[in-house]
Amino acid sequence: MKIEGTHELHASRERVYQALIDPAVLQRCIPGCEKLEKTGQDSYSAILRTGVGSIKGVFTGNVKLEEMTPPSHYRIVVDGKGQPGFLKGSGDLDLEEQDGGTLIKYSGEVQIGGAIAGVGQRMIQGAVKMMAAQFFTAIEAEAKTEAHESPPTHGFFRTALRWFSGWLRRTFRLTSM
Repeated sequence: MKIEGTHELHASRERVYQALIDPAVLQRCIPGCEKLEKTGQDSYSAILRTGVGSIKGVFTGNVKLEEMTPPSHYRIVVDGKGQPGFLKGSGDLDLEEQDGGTLIKYSGEVQIGGAIAGVGQRMIQGAVKMMAAQFFTAIEAEAKTEAHESPPTHGFFRTALRWFSGWLRRTFRLTSM
């Protein structure tokens, strides 16, 4: 299954890139991430509690960052398995400066098997898009935080409110042009 999209973040490309490679930030921002632990150079082990529809469970897996070109690009390779199935995939993240902010373009492929694959590709793609929106909204909040400030609190409602506020700003900015 192919996954691709874009997200516009109102933070500098350097701050966004640093947030995207910081394991502590990623653990706070990835929906359902319970643990993200460094195991080697740009390699991590992860525990993620997630699901699609009525199929939910805990996944354990590995994450590897490759082809790192700060602050504009990296490739992520993931594999995980759990009671509801398995996933393997890779994707590219490209960061472009845009009007004082950052445009993130992502694309990749994921293979899913087991019970979780039985819920259907449309439902999985919908869940992936929702999780991506939550993730990038949380990353934006992290990237806007100054070094001396404590990290922002993330949770479903806070992230949803940040996303909705951004959507309103984008919508009314586009209609007023």
